[in-house]
Amino acid sequence: MAEFKVGGIDPRATKFRNVPIAVTPEGFWCCPSQTVLQKTVKNQNQQPKPKVGASPPASKASSVQRAPTISSERRTHSTPTRSRANNSEEQKCLSADNATSNPPKVVSERPQKQHKISVGFGQIEISDLRVVLYGKDGVAVKMSVHKNILAENSTFFGDKLSRQSPVSSIEVPDCEDVEIYVETVGLMYCDDVKQRLIKQTVPRVLRILKVAELLGFRACVLSCLNYLEAVPWAGEEEENVVSSVRHLQTEDYGVTPILKRVCSDLTSPPNDTFVRIIELVLKSSDDRGRREMKSLVLKLLKENSSCTSSSADLCVDTLYRYCQNSLESLLTLFQQASDNDFPEQSLDLKEPVFRQITLEADNLLWLTEILADRNAAEEFAVMWSNQRELAGLHSKLPTKSRHLVSCITARLFVAVGKGEMLPSKDTRQLLLDVWLQPLMDDYNWLQHGCRSFDRTLVEEGIGSTILTLPLEDQQTILLSWLGSFLKVGNSCPNLQKAFEVWWRRTFVRPYVEHQSQSGRS
Repeated sequence: MAEFKVGGIDPRATKFRNVPIAVTPEGFWCCPSQTVLQKTVKNQNQQPKPKVGASPPASKASSVQRAPTISSERRTHSTPTRSRANNSEEQKCLSADNATSNPPKVVSERPQKQHKISVGFGQIEISDLRVVLYGKDGVAVKMSVHKNILAENSTFFGDKLSRQSPVSSIEVPDCEDVEIYVETVGLMYCDDVKQRLIKQTVPRVLRILKVAELLGFRACVLSCLNYLEAVPWAGEEEENVVSSVRHLQTEDYGVTPILKRVCSDLTSPPNDTFVRIIELVLKSSDDRGRREMKSLVLKLLKENSSCTSSSADLCVDTLYRYCQNSLESLLTLFQQASDNDFPEQSLDLKEPVFRQITLEADNLLWLTEILADRNAAEEFAVMWSNQRELAGLHSKLPTKSRHLVSCITARLFVAVGKGEMLPSKDTRQLLLDVWLQPLMDDYNWLQHGCRSFDRTLVEEGIGSTILTLPLEDQQTILLSWLGSFLKVGNSCPNLQKAFEVWWRRTFVRPYVEHQSQSGRS
């Protein structure tokens, strides 16, 4: 905010227009916003001149009183002769009612045309100070105020008034927010500032807080902080609130309750909270709630990976412990479901087993997603590639119950293809040897029965993993795939892109290199 100028006001440059202003029980005259003020002036200029003796229409708002006439200068009684001689000058100082219908032309010495408004507070007839605000777009507001009120509530005004005496007027050039400045000064006349803020919005209260702080209006600052501590805010408003009040920590304003809403006293998020969330989700008994919370946690981790990586990395050991527990449970359930006597059991006994298999596989897939997103899935890839017994029992279960296990394999291939993990050659080789065939067996079901399955991404991941192996191993795997593809077609992964790369490496590259060497010789 620009520095105040203390001194007199040139009467020739301060012909202020009076506008309808609402009067509150406390004597607070609510100034309209700049947009409304400019629109009012524009509408006034478009209205025709009223007939002599005509009165302006009554306001529709019965609860709002008309403000008394406030002109730029107090008019003195003049003789009829002088009145006739200065008739054009008197037209510029009409009452508030006539100003609405027949506004005078404003003559300004400034380069930009100004819209000048006069505002008063409290008992206007005994006001002893004028504060003139020059804002944007040529808006100028003259406030008729009282020195004792401003000095009592504002340390800034108190300091200005105490330095020079007597002071009759103060100018504020380049005022950033004229509307809020006027409202903040008006709040100095209110007994209960907090009550006046109840129906305000968070952005407006932040604007009032900024002006109140600049003016040293402590009661208003505290009321704004009490408002912000009680009212809900989030998203963009949260960032604005935090940035507005954080610098007030050095002052004795008590902003800690507000900041505690968004940050803890601890220097870093507690790891046990993250672990607790994982545990609650994994042990959920409601399918819909578990499914929705898994999606939400994954979304939050991916959106804020840079912010939460340190906390999540410290919990990797816990995640692997849950992975090991799920793997052991899954193997036990597969053994139970593949037992020779299991098909002869009643449906009431088999359904809980299949449901538990689905639950454990889904939990393991979710943990795999988290680990892969944190670039920490290499150890799990080792664990998964060593599950030969589990892979051997895979074909003995119905596809409906086992297909999520293949989703885990697919997610690991995607992680290799996207560079989310860098497992060793032996791990990649073992992963393909143990789990590629079970994945191919379930591929048709995954395409048509699993909404989250991305065929293109999975096929690129499988192909990329194969092409990281030695050329001989690539040939073995791709020729085996070719035999399956020629039998079932789209019911198994389409690895033609990887096949093309292998073909060029096998048949084209040797010839090109031989030709190149022959050319050199």
